[in-house]
Amino acid sequence: MTRFFLLPCSTVLLSLSLFAHAAPAADLEYFSPPGSKAPYAAAVRAGDTVYVSGQLGVDGEGKLPEDFDAQARNTMANVAKALQRAGRSMDDVARCTVMITDMANWSAFNAIYTAAFKPERLPARSAMAVSALPMKALLEVDCTAYAGGR
Repeated sequence: MTRFFLLPCSTVLLSLSLFAHAAPAADLEYFSPPGSKAPYAAAVRAGDTVYVSGQLGVDGEGKLPEDFDAQARNTMANVAKALQRAGRSMDDVARCTVMITDMANWSAFNAIYTAAFKPERLPARSAMAVSALPMKALLEVDCTAYAGGR
């Protein structure tokens, strides 16, 4: 036997209004370097949050150094540049995800990573070893930042 339940009209209207209050496309802002050919934005602001896409350690010419430390410094600089395009800074970062291809580089990365932030403003973080990254990069970092109060 199939049963049907009737919901009060106010419940149905409340449910519909919740969908109507989702962030409209006008509340989204996309930020990428001029002339970027990447198939994604470097950062997207959605309401009070900025999402920074995974950044690799490429230099200003788009080349990836072979040296891990150089890649790590470039990676954190690229995160900062993406945040700057979105009107934010490293002080606004709430969370990062780190993908690294060789955990033997973990200590070296931590030294470079922590230097990118004020000691009292280290964000929450997850990290994982991965088998491969684009361009044969040794590391990739993405971040989420708070953009409220603007």
